[in-house]
Amino acid sequence: MKVAIIHDWLVTYAGAEKVLEQMLEVFPDADLYSCVEFLDQDQKRFIKNKNVKTTFIQQLPGAKKRYRSYLPLMALAIEQFDLSEYDLILSSSHAVAKGVITGPNQVHISYVHSPIRYAWDLQHQYLRESKLDRGFKGLITKWLLHKIRLWDLRTANGVDVFLSNSLFISKRIWKVYRRESKVIYPPVDVASFEMQEQKEDFYFTASRMVPYKKMDLIVEAFTSMPEKKLIVIGNGPDFAKIKEKAGSNVTLLGYQPFEVLKEHMQRAKAFVFAAEEDFGITPVEAQACGTPVIAFGKGGALETVRELGTDKPTGVFFEEQTLSSLKSAVENFEENVEAFSPEYSSENAKKFSNERFRKELSEFINNYVNKSK
Repeated sequence: MKVAIIHDWLVTYAGAEKVLEQMLEVFPDADLYSCVEFLDQDQKRFIKNKNVKTTFIQQLPGAKKRYRSYLPLMALAIEQFDLSEYDLILSSSHAVAKGVITGPNQVHISYVHSPIRYAWDLQHQYLRESKLDRGFKGLITKWLLHKIRLWDLRTANGVDVFLSNSLFISKRIWKVYRRESKVIYPPVDVASFEMQEQKEDFYFTASRMVPYKKMDLIVEAFTSMPEKKLIVIGNGPDFAKIKEKAGSNVTLLGYQPFEVLKEHMQRAKAFVFAAEEDFGITPVEAQACGTPVIAFGKGGALETVRELGTDKPTGVFFEEQTLSSLKSAVENFEENVEAFSPEYSSENAKKFSNERFRKELSEFINNYVNKSK
C-alpha cells in the first residue's frame, strides 16, 4: 500500500506536528506533502529527515515569516498535488490539508485537529483580536473567509472518513460538515514526564502568552489571592502586559527549557489551565507528573481531566473564564486537596500515550482499508 501524508504547513514542532510524528512512526515509508516547509535541521528529525513536497507558496516573497498571509492561496495550492499514484492518503488538517484531490479508487482518511477555526465559529473572535472587524481591510477579510468556508465545506466530500482529536472537535466536524467522525485522542509523550509524589506549596501554569490562552486571567486571579504563590512559564506577545498585572506572589519566568518546565510541573500542588482548547496537551503532561489540574470546564479538558466527585479524580473545573469563577475553583481544590492522589493523575495520563495513539490509528486504518477492498 503506497501512502501519502499531507500536513498543512511545517514551520515548527507543536501539537499538530507531534501527531504527524506518530503518523510517520505508523507509516515510515510514506511520502510527505505540505504547503510550505521551513524547518531547521534539528527540527527535521521528527519527520525522519524526509524530503517534503511543497507548493508554489514555498517560493512566494516573505513566505518563511508570513506564510499565514497566503492562506487565501493555500486552497488553490493544496489542490495542485498530484496524488494519483497513492492507495492511501492520510491528511493531518487544521486548515487546508484535507482539501487534496483524490480519486474513487483511493482512500482518503483525514485526522482533523479542528475545522478552520478562524473561518467558522471563532471567526468573530479572530476578527476582533486582529482588529479586522471593521473598515475596508476587514470587509476584504470577511469576504475571503466566506470563500474559504465554501471551499472547506465542498472539500469535505473528498474525505472518505474523518478522525477527530476529541469529542469536542467531533461535534465541530458534525456542525460544519454534517459528517460523523471517529475520536482518536492525539499522542502525548507522557513517558517523558515522571510522576513525583512530593508536592510544594505553589501553583503552576505554562503556555504561550496569546489572548485565547487566558494567561492574564490566571495571573490576575492569583494576584488577588496574595497568600497563594503562582509560578508562570511562557512567552509571547502578551508577556509585558501580563507582567504589569502580576503581584509579588506571582513569578514570571518567561521561556524556559523543557527540563525546567517539567521540574515545576512535578513539584507544583496543581496546574492551572484557563483556555478552551480542542484537546489540550499540557494538562495531560501535568497529570503524568502526578499533578492535579484546575481547568476551565469546556473543550478538551472535559475529556482529559477526571472531575472532583468522580472515581479517582484528577482535577476541578471552573465554569466561566472570570476571576470569581477561577478563584472559587482554587478554593474548592484546597478544601478537597486530600481527594487527589499523584497515582490517580499519572494513571489517567497514560490513556493518552504515544503508543496508544499509534495502536488505535494503525488498527482503525487497517480495518477500514480492508473493508474497502
